[in-house]
Amino acid sequence: MNATMVFKRLLGALGVGGPTVDTVLDPAPVRPGGTLTGEVRLVGGKADFDIEHITLELVARVEAEHQGGESEGFVAFGRFTVGGGFRLAEGERRGVPFSVTLPWETPVTELHGQSLGVVLGVRTELSVAGAKDKGDLDQLNVTPLPVQEAVLEALGGLGFGFRSADLEYGRIGGTGQQLPFYQEIELVPSPRYAHQVNEIELTFLASPGGMEVVLEADKRGGFLSPGHDALTRFTVSHEGTEHQDWAATVEGWIRQLVEHRASYGSPAGYGSPMGHDSPVAFGPGGHGHGGHGGHHHDGHRSGPGMGTAVAAGAAGLAAGVVGGMVADEVIDEVGDFFEGEEEEEG
Repeated sequence: MNATMVFKRLLGALGVGGPTVDTVLDPAPVRPGGTLTGEVRLVGGKADFDIEHITLELVARVEAEHQGGESEGFVAFGRFTVGGGFRLAEGERRGVPFSVTLPWETPVTELHGQSLGVVLGVRTELSVAGAKDKGDLDQLNVTPLPVQEAVLEALGGLGFGFRSADLEYGRIGGTGQQLPFYQEIELVPSPRYAHQVNEIELTFLASPGGMEVVLEADKRGGFLSPGHDALTRFTVSHEGTEHQDWAATVEGWIRQLVEHRASYGSPAGYGSPMGHDSPVAFGPGGHGHGGHGGHHHDGHRSGPGMGTAVAAGAAGLAAGVVGGMVADEVIDEVGDFFEGEEEEEG
């Protein structure tokens, strides 16, 4: 997949003879909370035009539940004015470099170069002589923060496999979530826990001061007994990632999650808080938090996503992504989406 995605479009709002715009994102990897750089390249039309505003909009394809079922749509989660206030002469070529900061909760789209199937884009809006035109989407790829990568690799090392990832509209109660949607990474449980849970769902909610890790387990329901969900939440620092025993830490999280699930809704047993020199604290006040109802995902149930992807993650979650699903199918799905998005909008 070409890391430098370029789109070209004749401005429909201005008709034939209007300026054209190419948006080029720099190929350097970008992380949540990091800086996205690139250039908006303009070519003047058959007359002079006043360029009032050049605006970049971050968008994500998000799943939403409603009474009629489930649907998908685009949700904007960032908007930046990167230029404007100049006249573009007939046939003139001009580049407008930009540098914008991604929100800390920006979803992760890939792990070690393997696509997770999450669709993010950058849409360029040009305001010319009172007319606005939203160009095609430019695909945005986001790699994990070091602490996110450490948690994912620890899960893979413990035998958890990647099943799918999607974006859910709604909010997770009791968290500091800022965006109107959250990323949900569905994992196949390791053999040790396979008899207790169907799957574990992982959500990262990063912020400048640290990151909340939300884990949710689907409990197997017995005969005539519906399954219940258990949810626990932990807070992790960005500092000291390389010095943490993540395998032991994450295994403790999973054990607490499963014990909480087994309690059928009774409060989770609080473990001993970590030492002050540890980068991990179990939620505010140094404890883990579990809950149902108020702590449940507001827009909870996820769709099948890439439900055919089931991975054995003993060699690490990245290997699970490769071994558990056909990576080419994921890339084709994302690529086809961007190619057909304009037609779908119409």
